[in-house]
Amino acid sequence: MKYLLLVIGFVFSLSANALSVGDMAPDFTLKNLEGKNQRLAEQKGQIIVLNFWASWCGPCRKEMPILETLHNKYTDLGVAVWAVNVEQESEAGRKFIADIGVNLPIFFDETNTISANYDVKAMPTTVVIDRDGKVRYVFKGYKSGYEKKYAKAIKKLIRE
Repeated sequence: MKYLLLVIGFVFSLSANALSVGDMAPDFTLKNLEGKNQRLAEQKGQIIVLNFWASWCGPCRKEMPILETLHNKYTDLGVAVWAVNVEQESEAGRKFIADIGVNLPIFFDETNTISANYDVKAMPTTVVIDRDGKVRYVFKGYKSGYEKKYAKAIKKLIRE
């Protein structure tokens, strides 16, 4: 019985740390590919589409050009797409980006601190953050057609 209570307590403590829609997005600062620090909290007033990806992830390879299209289409409307690589060594991620040839902001979470704060358990994971810094949507994984869901979420937040 004592063991069962410990397990139940552990499960509840894990779920208490899980990121949920409506939570404030955990702040972070990362360097982009150009070496410039960017801090999430300084982006208030913008809608941020935060995508966690890895070079070994097949769906990430399919999704990345779509993220680039969304970034280019909505950037003038106050939307930024940030792609955060979760690998501890950035070289494979840098090669991946060079091969695909995207220009959206790319970051590297080599310590996995940010991905842990965002409760990333699936690759890719996309978190849409509103102008006030609140998590409004979380998409786990990627399948063809998700770009329509992303666009719908972005358009809804633009209208608010």
